[in-house]
Amino acid sequence: MPRFVRTIIDQSLDKDFDYEVPDGIDVAVGTRVRLPFRNRTVLGTVIEVMDSSDAKGVRPIESTIGGKPMIPVKLVQLAHWMADYYCCPLPAAMRSVLPEVIRRGEMGFKQERFATLVKPLGIEEIETLRRRSARQAEVLELLGGVRLPLAVSQIKKQCNAGPAVLKALESKGLIQLQSRNVQRDPHDNDEFLPTKNLSLSTEQQAALDTALAAIKDPVNSKPILLNGVTGSGKTEGYLQAIENVIGAGMSAIVLVPEIALTPQTVERFKSRFVAAGTEVAVLHSHLSAGERHDEWHKIHAGRARIVIGARSAVFAPLDSLGLIIVDDEHEHSYKQEEAPRYNARDVAVVRSRIEPCGIILGSATPSLESYHNAQQGKYSISWLNERADDRTMPLIRVVDMRIQPAKKGPIV
Repeated sequence: MPRFVRTIIDQSLDKDFDYEVPDGIDVAVGTRVRLPFRNRTVLGTVIEVMDSSDAKGVRPIESTIGGKPMIPVKLVQLAHWMADYYCCPLPAAMRSVLPEVIRRGEMGFKQERFATLVKPLGIEEIETLRRRSARQAEVLELLGGVRLPLAVSQIKKQCNAGPAVLKALESKGLIQLQSRNVQRDPHDNDEFLPTKNLSLSTEQQAALDTALAAIKDPVNSKPILLNGVTGSGKTEGYLQAIENVIGAGMSAIVLVPEIALTPQTVERFKSRFVAAGTEVAVLHSHLSAGERHDEWHKIHAGRARIVIGARSAVFAPLDSLGLIIVDDEHEHSYKQEEAPRYNARDVAVVRSRIEPCGIILGSATPSLESYHNAQQGKYSISWLNERADDRTMPLIRVVDMRIQPAKKGPIV
């Protein structure tokens, strides 16, 4: 068991601190801990476990937070790279890796009360009760019809039954009331109809084969630059590549620009995978604090195997990562405007080397950096020059605006 740990305190900007590990407390890299700091208790993250420490006056940690490390070891390694590459303090990089709503620990899971029928009741029993309280009988009929725990809020909506009615039924031993955690899902009320794989063109199939080879052997593969014209079917290729990743027991991250993260984009991925039983988590800036909290914990607990989101989704704490997709990799919105000023596309490439896993950079107009890397042989490149379903390309004309005034005459 390690006797000491090196930690980063959330409030600290540029320094780490050593603490002793008391007997009976298990810690690992990435574990969130409560620490005595001066005359108060603060929160921090373990970045290293050690057998000894040269620091003087080392104090013991107070407790750990959560049953397992909040930040996987490989994400801690990624934070170290960010601190070195972007010339920023390590605590600043760690704050990017762990969302504020999780780091501060003030937000908890939403709890709701549910009612369950203790035992089935006959018609005569319900009718006898109805003569005394019609509202109580109505609640029992509703619960008997669904035979599943029903939210108290839903019972109130359907039966107009207040807390007194439910408390009376509980005291009679007819129902049981329990509090449960409920998921704050931004797409909870949406219905996703299942979709099937579409047939691929020759170019699409060649690009998919390249991606599958990288997924199978990520150590010896290069990042893939998918240069496909608009409407060439890049997204369908993404979906089928992810399907192979999920089939192999791994997980995937899909990064899209904030402006492109529309309900239609989310619907396309959820229709393909959620309907088939694979959870998809969504991370972007328009989520409420509670929704972001629950989506992140869904990923951390391993319930979601696909994450789709804007640039911060590159830090999703997924296990067994098999593929990262950066769509429209040229978009400037992948660049963080506050410190650390990272580019999520470049961070994704580095994470794919640390994991290791396959990575696809898709664009109709690749960035100069990515295209240069492909020309230099650092990236492999796949081409999609034709639109799907033989759709024609739009007519493009170059207009010399210098001669337009001459054609139209002087501007009055």
